[in-house]
Amino acid sequence: MVVILEKAENPKGLAFVMHGLGGIKEAPQIEMFAHCFLEKGYTTVRFDTTNSFGESDGKYEDATATNYYEDLEDVIEWAKTQSWYQEPFCLAGHSLGSMCIALYAENFPDKVKALAPISTVVSGKLSIKSKPKEEVEDWKNSGWKIQPHHSFPGVMKKLKWSHMEDRLKYDLLPKVGNLTMPVLMIVGDQDISTIPKDQKILFEKLPRQKELHIIKGAPHTFREQKYLDEIKQIFLNWIEKI
Repeated sequence: MVVILEKAENPKGLAFVMHGLGGIKEAPQIEMFAHCFLEKGYTTVRFDTTNSFGESDGKYEDATATNYYEDLEDVIEWAKTQSWYQEPFCLAGHSLGSMCIALYAENFPDKVKALAPISTVVSGKLSIKSKPKEEVEDWKNSGWKIQPHHSFPGVMKKLKWSHMEDRLKYDLLPKVGNLTMPVLMIVGDQDISTIPKDQKILFEKLPRQKELHIIKGAPHTFREQKYLDEIKQIFLNWIEKI
């Protein structure tokens, strides 16, 4: 796996930032999350998961929630061997990466200072429910989901149905009570992948300090500068409070 480490002077803490399915560590929203932490004095770690479109090994068609989660654990285990490592640390992510960071926080709540699952997958079950039935049936019957990659013009994304079979194993709701750290949630009101309705289900069950911001006009992935600017201010304000 390939990692970007940005060290803060006299760091207040450490933050890991994780991209979503088929994402890269240099995606605009991932860079922005990381730079917000850096601006507030946190050393930040971004990484390309395996089986994505970044610099790490593997093929996107083999991507699973399991392999993304295990990659997050591996990066954190590596960080523990470094001189700049601090605990508890912050976790931020987007989409499938958000589900992975939230699962980690549920499994190891004492290690996590604050959590920012942005446009998060809440569960495999809710994820499949939000998709058109015809799309799901075509994917299941053909064994493949094929679509353009909007971040890489001319590139097609091909994903096996086994990805969804694996995703259906995961659900943030049963152990949501473990998320006692401050939590920031953000979603676009035009998101058709991790829909606002699903975000509210998770948000309402969070036990402690929490925020949910719904960005008017924004889709699932925040590429436009106006959305990035709005989210940056939310992020900076939130980091100040944790």
